[in-house]
Amino acid sequence: MKTVHHALTQGTPGVSIELQSLHFGTPGAGPKATLQAALHADEIPGLLVAHHLRARLAELEAAGRVTGEIVLVPVANPIGLTQRVLGSVEGRFELATGENFNRHYADLFDAVVARVDGKLGADAAYNVGLVRAALREAAAAIPARSTLESLRRTLLGLSIDADIVLDLHCDSQAVLHLYTETSVWPRVEPLARFLGCEAALLAEVSGDHPFDEACSTLWPRLAARFGAATPIPSACVAVTVELRGEADVDHELAGRDAQAILDYLAWQGLIAGAPAGMPPARCEATPLAGSIPVNAPHGGVLAYLREPGARVAAGERLADLIEPMTGLVTPLVSPIDGVFYARETRRFVPAGTSVLRVAGREALRTGNLLTA
Repeated sequence: MKTVHHALTQGTPGVSIELQSLHFGTPGAGPKATLQAALHADEIPGLLVAHHLRARLAELEAAGRVTGEIVLVPVANPIGLTQRVLGSVEGRFELATGENFNRHYADLFDAVVARVDGKLGADAAYNVGLVRAALREAAAAIPARSTLESLRRTLLGLSIDADIVLDLHCDSQAVLHLYTETSVWPRVEPLARFLGCEAALLAEVSGDHPFDEACSTLWPRLAARFGAATPIPSACVAVTVELRGEADVDHELAGRDAQAILDYLAWQGLIAGAPAGMPPARCEATPLAGSIPVNAPHGGVLAYLREPGARVAAGERLADLIEPMTGLVTPLVSPIDGVFYARETRRFVPAGTSVLRVAGREALRTGNLLTA
C-alpha cells in the first residue's frame, strides 16, 4: 500500500488541511477503481466501510491478488469533518459558501474536446487512452483558489481516469440503494446484487453536476460529439452508493458491505479470483425522475406507520404529521406505487420538509432531480 498526502489550498493562514489516498496494486497493470467515503462528512457509514476495505485490500495486495489499481480515499472530506456547529458536524454544506460538497464538480467536456480533436482514430482502446490522458491534464488545470476548490480538484484528479468510481454516502434513514447513469446500468447491476440494494435510481443527468456524474457522463457525450467513426465507449462506471441511514454504523454491516464491494471489483477484473456466486436481485432499476418526495404541509411531530423497504401503493398511509398545539393530524400518503426507500430522521419537522421518498417505475419529475 502506498499512502499519498495531498495538501489542499490554505484558506486561512496557519490552518492546513490535507487529503489522504491509499493506493493498492500497480498503476497501468489493469483496470483502475477509485473508492471514496463520506464526501458528505456527516455520513459516517462509509468511513467504517473504508476502514474494513483498507485492511482487506492490504491482505489482497500482499497475496498478489490486486490485478489492477485500486485507490481508496478513506476520508473524502476533511473540510467537513472540522465544521462543528453547537457540537454537531455540518458535513453536507461548506459553511463559508453554503455549497453542497457533492455538487458543482468541473465539467471537463470542452477541455477534453480541445485536446483530442483531430487525434482520435478507429481503435476504441486507443481513443480511451487518449481521452483519459486529456482528462488527467484537464483535471490538473482546474483552478484551486480556495480549500473547497482544491478538494474538488484533488478528488476529481484521483478518479477522472478510473474504470470504476464508487462514492460512498448514506441517507437519513433508508434501505441500501444507489444512483448511477442509465447507460451503465448493465455494468452496475451486479454491484446492486452484491450489496443487496433495495432501490436503484437511474438518470442520464440528475442536476448540479455531482461527483459521480462528473466522472462518467463525459463519455457518452464525447461519443456523440465525435461519432461512430471514432468509437468512444462509456469507459467509466460511476456510482453513488447510499449505505442505509446515518445510524447504521456497525462492524457487521460495514464488513458485509466491504466484502460486497470487493466481490464487485473481482467481477470487474481488478482482483484475482471469482466471487462465490452472483446473489439474486433484490430490486429493479427505476428512473430517478420516478423517485417522488412527500413534503410536510405544516410543522409537527412525525409518526411513521411503515418502515423503509416496504412496497407501498398509491394512497397508502405512511406517516402521520401531528400539529401538537391544535391536535391536527395530517396523514402522509404514498403518491405512487413503489418502494418506500428513505425517510427523515428527525421526528419534529417544519413545514416544507421532505420527510420521505418513494421510488416508482414512471418518470414523473423533470429539472433538477437531486435534493439540496
